[in-house]
Amino acid sequence: MEMGFKQLTDFLVGLGTEQVGHTHKSYLAHLIGVYRDMESGGCSEEVCRAGMFHSIYGTEKFQRFALPLERRPDVRALIGVRAERLAYINCAMDRASFDRTLDSSAGPYRITDRLTEEKIVLTQEDFEDLCRVHLYDWLEQVPRSKDWDYRRAAYRRMADRLGEAAQQAYDKVFAAEKPEARA
Repeated sequence: MEMGFKQLTDFLVGLGTEQVGHTHKSYLAHLIGVYRDMESGGCSEEVCRAGMFHSIYGTEKFQRFALPLERRPDVRALIGVRAERLAYINCAMDRASFDRTLDSSAGPYRITDRLTEEKIVLTQEDFEDLCRVHLYDWLEQVPRSKDWDYRRAAYRRMADRLGEAAQQAYDKVFAAEKPEARA
């Protein structure tokens, strides 16, 4: 059964996410920020939930919190099957394989699960929604992390692939980059 926003945040608070640091704020605040940014960007509720749980199992870059994979059924029951699958893939994907797939104009899209080393096959809709989750996660935190050049070209390709709303969100965030950071 899919839950409302309060139930989602209550679940995350119950895990202690407000006690975990993440880019100069709490992990919980980051997760809520990603959800809100995606909502403002016109993403569906299902994709916003995936965004809120985008790193619940840890990611290639973020390991300060990782819910055990045995808890996937709990997360699936909370946010829905597709949202949990997108969140899991965002956590488990090998980012280099994801970046290579960004150049594919037609599916199926294949990326590597860094935990199992198996190939994950995605439809165009799932791949584009994964791009949304991944892009909005980075856009929410890059102004605080100041790691402007981390996979910059890949994030630009995601925004371009997703169209006007994503391009505007990318441009707005990167317009805040200080000129001396670009040097």
